[in-house]
Amino acid sequence: MSENTKRTELYELGEFQLIDRLTQEIKIQNDSTAKGVGDDAAVIESTGKQIVVTTDLLLEGIHFDLTYHPLKHLGYKAVVVNLSDVYAMNAQPKQITVSIGLSKRFSLENVEELYSGIYLACERFGVDLVGGDTSSSLTGMVISITAIGEVLKDRICYRSGAKENDLICVTGDLGSAYMGLQLLEREKRVLEGNKEMKPKFEGYDYILERFLKPEPRKQLIDLLEEANIVPTSMMDVSDGLSSELLHICKNSRVGCRVYIDKIPIDQITHKMAAEMNIDPVVAALNGGEDYELLFTVPIATHDVISEMKGVRIVGHIVAENAGAMLVTPHGEEVAISAQGWNALANEEEDE
Repeated sequence: MSENTKRTELYELGEFQLIDRLTQEIKIQNDSTAKGVGDDAAVIESTGKQIVVTTDLLLEGIHFDLTYHPLKHLGYKAVVVNLSDVYAMNAQPKQITVSIGLSKRFSLENVEELYSGIYLACERFGVDLVGGDTSSSLTGMVISITAIGEVLKDRICYRSGAKENDLICVTGDLGSAYMGLQLLEREKRVLEGNKEMKPKFEGYDYILERFLKPEPRKQLIDLLEEANIVPTSMMDVSDGLSSELLHICKNSRVGCRVYIDKIPIDQITHKMAAEMNIDPVVAALNGGEDYELLFTVPIATHDVISEMKGVRIVGHIVAENAGAMLVTPHGEEVAISAQGWNALANEEEDE
């Protein structure tokens, strides 16, 4: 947390004054928001479209570390990870609710800093904050955000529609967020042993931002709509490429072939991986938190998709009995295994 010269204790306001303070600048951006903050429930008008709803829970010490995660960045990230799930349905996010749990160590100024990131994300992606809740917490900060979006029925995407011969595509690059986290954790350990030292972040701004302030891929949804292309399946890459590929294969009852040399990995990710003796491909496959979009499209769309900015074709769908395989540059096939983030992992096993 950043230090503020002024500190207003939350008990000085109480819950209702805190809510008033945090919501006083809300401006409604969507016609479907009939009623936002200020009543027992928000009211969202149905427009004949499919409504999609997603929720993420972020716990201090599990999903984020305030030693190196600025509150404004955290607020922004808490929103966009939910928006990414909405985009993964080929939908446009319209509203969010925000619920937070706060321990006594947080001041009003801390919470306002968090909300400045939340409102920045809302403004950037045209989303209305329409409700939520606040509570005290005995274990630090808790953030729960629900995002609501809409999409035409004939354009919605699930994980279950991939077909044999479809192209497998991914946006952006992979593994960079994981390497950003590794850098932050390394410098945290160094500083714990020597308070006089300064963290060595020079030249690694890209991977740090990829972890601390990810950007959801709204542009892809817009490009697909402009090209009148509806993916046969889609999901966001939050737990690592390998896990997401297996989700699509399982739900669609297909197999896949993904070519290792086609997986997009940024040069800074390569550099950091080499410095830490980590295989960058392993980081891309299992690191997670990239919030890119993984999707499949009919092979007939190849020429259009291959020209889309920020999109890489990494493989194709095969029959289920052919399995889910990675293909090395030498043509060898290796079975894909899911080793990404497990939210319910046994802590003792992880140590």
